[in-house]
Parts: sequence; C-alpha cells; structure tokens
Amino acid sequence: MATRTSPTVRRRRLAAEMRRLRKESGRGREEAATAGGIAPATLSRIEAGSHAPSPGAIALLCKFYGVSEEHTDALVTLARESRKRGWWQKYGEGIPDWFEVYVGLEEEAAEIRSYQPVSIYGLLQTEAYAKAVLTVDRTVGEQEGARRVEVRLKRQELLEGTDSPALWTIMDEAVLRREIGGRPVMREQLEHLLVISRLAGVMVQVIPNAAGAHASMDSAFTIIGFPDRRDPDVAYVQYRRGSIYLEEPAEVDDYDQLFNQLRAKALGFEESRALIAQIINEMT
Repeated sequence: MATRTSPTVRRRRLAAEMRRLRKESGRGREEAATAGGIAPATLSRIEAGSHAPSPGAIALLCKFYGVSEEHTDALVTLARESRKRGWWQKYGEGIPDWFEVYVGLEEEAAEIRSYQPVSIYGLLQTEAYAKAVLTVDRTVGEQEGARRVEVRLKRQELLEGTDSPALWTIMDEAVLRREIGGRPVMREQLEHLLVISRLAGVMVQVIPNAAGAHASMDSAFTIIGFPDRRDPDVAYVQYRRGSIYLEEPAEVDDYDQLFNQLRAKALGFEESRALIAQIINEMT
C-alpha cells in the first residue's frame, strides 16, 4: 500500500464527503454557506474539490449538518492536509493548471494503467526523449519547456520508492518506431524501456501493427487507482490545452473495459520485450 500522501487526493475526498453531508442534511447551498461563514461560490468550489477550505469553515459546516464530534475532527484534519503544498506547486508554469491536478492524483496512486498511441508514457521517458517531446511545440517558450522536462523527471521518482505504484502501460508499435529526437535518442529510449519493463510492478505491452484496428486508436487515456477505498478511481483524458477527469463509476468502468480490450489485443510481456529488442537491432 502506498504511504505517499497528496493534498489533491485529500481535497478530493473531503469534497465528496461535504457534498454527501449537505445532501443528506437536506440543506441548501446558500444557507449552508452562510452557516459556514463563506460565500455560496466558495462552498461550490469546496464541493467540487477545486478549493482547499479552511479547517474553521469545515468545522462550522459539520456543526450545521449535525455531524458527530469524531467525524468532524476527521474532516477538519482532511481540510488541514488539503491545504499543504505539493512539491509540484513550486514549478509554476512548468505544470499547466489543467495538469496540476493529475500530478497531485498521481502522487498518491497505488495503480496506474495507461494507453499511449503516439509517444511513450511520461514516467518511462528518458531525459533526451522527454525534451524532444516537450519542446517540439513552438508556442512553448524555452524556459517553460525546460521546466516541463524537469517536472517530468521529478515525477519519475515515483517508480523508485518501496511504495511505488503498479504501472501498466500499453502502447502501439508505431510509438516504438517513431524516431522522436533522432535515432540515437530513440535507441537510448528503447533500451531504457527494455530495462525498466523488467522492474517489479512495471508492465509494458505493445499492440503490434499486425493486430489491425482497435477501440482506442487515436485516444490516449490513463486510469489511476488509490490505496484507500474512499478514493474512487479516476479516468484521465488529455487534449492539447486541457484535460478531462472522469470520476463517475460508469465512466471509469467504460475505460476499464476499454483497457481490457487493448490488453487482449497486445502482445504478452515477454513478446513485447522481444519486439522492442527487435526494433533496437533494426536501428543498428
């Protein structure tokens, strides 16, 4: 079980509980906000998980909802933990606002499952490959691009701890053959992928070109699971200037099923490593 903690996950858990308590109490948002000494808009943000509330406001809301002293203490503690700063917050523009939530969720992940049709998953990238991926966009300044590379490498420390998340990534064969950064950079990346795929808790599968069409050819996605059952899984889909976080059970289940379809299409773990090694040999 992961021992890492994240203020993002704490804020998400607190949001779900505060939504539930207000609905069960039958109280309206405006009267609850008044009782908590906050604006209705602030309460909406608390319940959406986009605002780290003050412990005092949470205590007042709990009193208004008729929550027990023990439960109130637990929620006030969650509020305090949700206000802590994560390591990623010091990077400023190095992490776009829409991606900051993802990094916070990833920090406490127990399991990460990802499908990538275009590039190798970020946690498995070498520095040179990451630089080639993250600086190719001409709308991103040189300094911002460098900070994004720094953040990506910092995120990879997740895989170094004794409580690292289980990582299962599936990619198309085309990802391995696209020479991002040039042949030397790509060769180094594939050799790194071959090594890291043998680590405990890291699973890499490749969907070969010969497999033909599949259900997610143009859409990357990631499913994050957490060690505490109070924190439901999240499915994450990214687009050019933003991202979508899907949390409803039916939505996440849809991506679970999609991942299983891709897993069935892909080569086994040893076969995938053999294909990676073959492509490396073809590059000599």
